[in-house]
Amino acid sequence: MATTVQQVYDPGIWHISYWELTIRLVAALALGGLVGLERELGGHSAGFRTHILVCVGSAAIVLLSIYGFAEFSTDPNVRLDPARLAAQVISGIGFLGAGTILRTGLTVSGLTTAASLWVVAAIGLTVGAGFYYGSAVLTVLVVVSLFVLNKLEKKFSRTKRKRDLVLRVNKDSASLSKVVTELHRHGIGINKIIVENEEADTCDRDDMLIVRLQLKLGQTKHFEEVIVSLAAIEGVLGLEAGVESL
Repeated sequence: MATTVQQVYDPGIWHISYWELTIRLVAALALGGLVGLERELGGHSAGFRTHILVCVGSAAIVLLSIYGFAEFSTDPNVRLDPARLAAQVISGIGFLGAGTILRTGLTVSGLTTAASLWVVAAIGLTVGAGFYYGSAVLTVLVVVSLFVLNKLEKKFSRTKRKRDLVLRVNKDSASLSKVVTELHRHGIGINKIIVENEEADTCDRDDMLIVRLQLKLGQTKHFEEVIVSLAAIEGVLGLEAGVESL
């Protein structure tokens, strides 16, 4: 004879103690700050406080989504969905991450910081939901990826180092060819080159060219000396070097 098991509804699952709520928010602060610390030490735009705010905010939102409407849990006309607000965090955090992606000249930077903001939001959601083990493992993996793997990437990617260089040269001189020759003499390759003539709005003089170069540094260790030698070339009116990137 078949028996049926009657499930007893427990409204207590929609309630959380103040102590547990505090623990979850503090844990989100600590784990998010751990990821943000690595970004802060690296001098990135979104650093320690930004990651803390994202992580704690995500935890608070998922806590609100699960426990914030407990007073309506006994209403037969209300159907609670604990994942509804949390789902909006995953899509909404993309707008904040997009703000950290910058394009400077020929180089795009900030992609890793944008990704770290997205994953730290996930950490906040897991902590807020009480998934402590998963949040701890996720934080460890993120910190290892950002810190340890970053060191390894720099070690094995020295030949991929890039640098942006903007030159202002005399249009009627042979300075551009001399610049290219000097760069090759130091073992520096050119990935991209953009030349703006006197009709460009960024030019200040009719006899001047603006040349934008993306350089492949390779094993070059003394790039500052290369800059000095380029500045000494006749016909070079000015130059500006961007930050190094991979």
